[in-house]
Amino acid sequence: MFAPLPLAPGRRVAGLFLLCAGVNAQAAGFVEDTTAKLEARNVYFNRDFRDGHSSSSQGASKREEWAQGFILNVQSGYTQGPIGFGVDALGMLGFKLDSSPADSNSGLLPSSGHDPRRSADQYAKLGVAGKVKVSNTVLKYGSMMPDVPLLKYNDGRLLPTLFHGAMLTSEEVHDLKFTLARLNQYTARDSTDRQDIRVHCKNKRYACDIEADHFDLAGLDYRFNDRLSAQYQVAKLENIYRQHFLGVVASQPLAMGSLSADLRLIKSDDIGNARAGEIDHRAFSGMLGYSLGGHKVSAGWQRMYGESAMPYLDGSNPYLVNYAQVNDFAAAQERSWQLRYDYDFKALGVPGLSFFTRYINGDHIKVPGSRDEGKEWERDTELKYQVQSGTFKDVSVRLRNSTYRSNYEKWARDMDETRVIVSYNFSIL
Repeated sequence: MFAPLPLAPGRRVAGLFLLCAGVNAQAAGFVEDTTAKLEARNVYFNRDFRDGHSSSSQGASKREEWAQGFILNVQSGYTQGPIGFGVDALGMLGFKLDSSPADSNSGLLPSSGHDPRRSADQYAKLGVAGKVKVSNTVLKYGSMMPDVPLLKYNDGRLLPTLFHGAMLTSEEVHDLKFTLARLNQYTARDSTDRQDIRVHCKNKRYACDIEADHFDLAGLDYRFNDRLSAQYQVAKLENIYRQHFLGVVASQPLAMGSLSADLRLIKSDDIGNARAGEIDHRAFSGMLGYSLGGHKVSAGWQRMYGESAMPYLDGSNPYLVNYAQVNDFAAAQERSWQLRYDYDFKALGVPGLSFFTRYINGDHIKVPGSRDEGKEWERDTELKYQVQSGTFKDVSVRLRNSTYRSNYEKWARDMDETRVIVSYNFSIL
C-alpha cells in the first residue's frame, strides 16, 4: 500500500477541491453529451399464403398479428481527457395486441414456450455496450445494431436484431473510415435469448443449425468528393464462408434533375471445414436512378453466379439492390431486374407525404432437385406520411403492401402481404 503524503490542513482542502473539480470535468462530457431517444412502434402484419390449404406441409395459410413495441436508445458522451470512456444502452419491449394460434409466427412476437402456436403476451431485451474513444477512433464492446454492407441488422418487424461482440471504427484520415469487428452472438428480432452466430437458412439454402464461433469483418470507406464514394469489406464466418464486398455510389447533377448510381459486387466462398457445405457464389447488383422535382425513376439489375445461393448471417439483411419486402432474389444462378418509382409530395405542397412502388422479376434460378428453371416476382407499394407540426408532430404512418409469386412452391410460397406501421420518435435527453 502507498502511505498518504503528510499535508497541512489547508493543502488537504485544496487537494480535495482539485480532485473533485477533476472528477466533475471528466463527468461533464459523459453526462452533457448523453442522448436518449424513444421510439413507440405499432405494427399490424398480415401475410396470406396463396396455396389455399390451411393444412399445408409448410404451415398455416395465414399469419396475422398486431403488436406494440418500444425501443429506447441511450448513448452517453465520453469522459474528458485523451482517452474517453462511455456506455450505450438499448432497451426494447414488445406487447401482443392481437394474435391467435392459427395465425401466429409472423415474426412480431416470440412463441410463449408452452405452445409454439401461441405468441407471448410480452417480451423484452436489453443490450449494453461499453465504449472507448481515442482521438477519432472508437472501440465498442457489447450489444449493437451494426449497419455496414456485409452486416446490416434486420429491422423488418416489431423490434430489431441485436448483435453482440466488439467493433472498432477509426476516422483518423480525412474522408477515410476504417471498420474492424468480431461478433459471436445475436438476439433475433422476435427473441429474448442470445444465440451463437449462424448462417441464414432461407428456403433451406443452408442447414438451419449451422453455428459458428465468431464472425470477423474489416472494411474501408473512402469519400472522393460529395458525389463519389467507394467501400471495400471482407468478412469471415468461421469454418463456413469468406465474403468480399466492393461498392461504388455516385451522383451527378444535370441541367434538369440528377443521376445516381449504386454498384455492388459480392464474392463468397466456403472456408475451413465448410460446415454449411460447398459455397461458390458471386453477386453483382446495380441501381441507376434519375430524379426531377418530386419524381425519381430507378432501374436495377442483379445477377447471381456460381453453384450456390448467396450466404449471409441470420438476423441480417443482404446488401443487394433487389432485396425487397418479402424476397432477396439471391437464389443460385438467379438473374433479376427491378423498376421503381418514388414520389415526394413536397413538390405539390404536402411535405411529409411520400410514395414508392417497385416491381422485381427473377428467373434462371437453379432449383434444388429439379431440372426446371425457377422464376419469381414481387411487387411492393408503400405510402408514408409524417406529421409536420401540431400535437402529433413527428408521428409517422406507413402502409406497405406486397405480392410475391414463384413457380417452385416447394421452396417458396406465394403470398400477399400488408403491413401498417405507426411510429413516434422523440428525444428524452
